[in-house]
Amino acid sequence: MSSLRTVSNDSVIIHPPGFYIIGFETFPFISVYIIFLAFVYVVTLFFNILLIYIIARDHCLHTPKCLAVVNLAVIDVLLNTSTIPGMIKIFLLKDNFIPFNLCLVQMYVYYAVLSLESYALAILAYDRFIAICFPMRQNVLNTLSIMLCIVAVTWAYNLSRVAYSTIIMTRLSFCNSVRVFSYFCDYAPVLRLACNDYTAQWSVASASSMVNLLGPFSVIILSYVSILITVFRMKSVSSRMKALATCIEHLVLVAVFYIPIFSIFLLGLYLRQINPDQRVLSLSLASCIPPCINPIVYSLKTKEIKTRALALFHRIKTSP
Repeated sequence: MSSLRTVSNDSVIIHPPGFYIIGFETFPFISVYIIFLAFVYVVTLFFNILLIYIIARDHCLHTPKCLAVVNLAVIDVLLNTSTIPGMIKIFLLKDNFIPFNLCLVQMYVYYAVLSLESYALAILAYDRFIAICFPMRQNVLNTLSIMLCIVAVTWAYNLSRVAYSTIIMTRLSFCNSVRVFSYFCDYAPVLRLACNDYTAQWSVASASSMVNLLGPFSVIILSYVSILITVFRMKSVSSRMKALATCIEHLVLVAVFYIPIFSIFLLGLYLRQINPDQRVLSLSLASCIPPCINPIVYSLKTKEIKTRALALFHRIKTSP
């Protein structure tokens, strides 16, 4: 295989034409798993696009909470689109080669969107915090414009930060193996293929994973501590139950996203106690399942969205 060479600071940096994704080569029943992921992808697209359509079409749903839900839905579509079609293509066409530049693009999109997913859950926690702890000032502290600014800032921050993390990967030389043991162009497996010093890249990746997982998760924890304090100060039991009921769907999403991600990234990345095959399977499930579940949970648990969805289906069913 020929290599592309660039010269920087009088040292030769070797970039191969591309990499080979080999994460699923040794998996039994891989065809069943790919069919399952294809189903997950179809469900992800259908329910998230439906959720976006319902909220965009109904002006009564143009609220800060629904804007945060739309933000999460867009992120969910992008997250699964960044990996699942590529996995299906590898399986159907038996072509696991990905060009070097396309590898970096996939790496960038996946990690940018994964970070945005974490921040999107923190934004929804903020919405619940304001609604329960400051109900009389909700129209001042959590307006549509404020929510739009928060969403825009998280997107700008994550897109620029991951861009830097991806760009510094071009300073590495890949002069030995080009076989990536993952289901996509994963940052850590690609990093370990470098034949020059990757300390800077590893430090950036470690710091980013800590900040973008623990940061939003800490915001969520603090929000719910404040919510619980406020709820237990309520005199009426029915008011307590009603307030807590509005948080159920969000807590489900937080558990589905953070529990597997924490176990994989923190245990696997730092303690290295996860088998490589288990890491590939666990990470693919942890990344692909939440975007599929999120819109279903919000559609079933959020009364306003559920009512509009049922009305839409009724109109479609009764239309000539």
